[in-house]
Amino acid sequence: MTSPIAAETAWTIGSLLNWTANFLAQKACESPRVDAEVLLAHVLSCKRIDLYGLRHSEPAEEGVRQRYKELIRKRIEGCPVAYLVGHKEFFSLDFEVSPAVLIPRPDSEMAVLECLALAKPLAAPRVLDVGTGSGNLAIAIASRHAGARVTAIDRSADALATAKRNAQRHGVAERIEFLQGDLMSPLQASELFDFVVSNPPYIAEADLPRLPPGVRDYEPRLALDGGPDGFAVFDRLIADSQPFLPPGSWLIVEIGAPQEEHARQRIERQGGYELAPTVRDFSGHPRVLKARRRV
Repeated sequence: MTSPIAAETAWTIGSLLNWTANFLAQKACESPRVDAEVLLAHVLSCKRIDLYGLRHSEPAEEGVRQRYKELIRKRIEGCPVAYLVGHKEFFSLDFEVSPAVLIPRPDSEMAVLECLALAKPLAAPRVLDVGTGSGNLAIAIASRHAGARVTAIDRSADALATAKRNAQRHGVAERIEFLQGDLMSPLQASELFDFVVSNPPYIAEADLPRLPPGVRDYEPRLALDGGPDGFAVFDRLIADSQPFLPPGSWLIVEIGAPQEEHARQRIERQGGYELAPTVRDFSGHPRVLKARRRV
């Protein structure tokens, strides 16, 4: 980043923050002020609110400016802020993230909310999270339902290692079993669950090059690529879940907003499920499908 950050001798934390927010805006970052705040707070090991309080008039020392400059350089190259700072908030919980896992999105909280609402009457619901990544769905459910017993599966050993650390961090590791494998392959045939929840890969292959650079170039392709039509994993998930879902149990799956009609048709053709109304995300877009195993 070519900027006066390195040369200017009178920088304060406040002036450094303001200059960088303007700089990121010029570089067309989607959330320049928030990005500038999060990265500077990370460098200073403080809370974002402190940037406007006690530390606002504090001199920005050269070491701070250099570390901040390097992070800003990586940000304008496209690296997501969450990877630069190594964590991301989800469901009011802080999750460790790295390029080994998909960055948790607020829209995925809808799957957690639906599972918790349906699980509320159950003292000890059994929940299966397929493609757990950072563990955000599994851990959020376990942290909000003290009786939930969760099994979390992922193909990636690195993702599972991250998820295990997150589970330890939030005090739910003793109630989550982590298994490595493709979809249901690590499960015993006799296992049954009250809920299968999943945020499967659902981006069609042809659409991958058109994703924002921060997603396309940095997030794990394994967690994005849904095959030629975006439904390769989805179709296997709804079929393979059936033996593990007794009558009355639920399949809860995140989808891409444009996929709603086709996704619902696929579940109906699969048979054995009774579809509930589609759940919309915070922006009003179709986001989560719920299907109950027929009694």
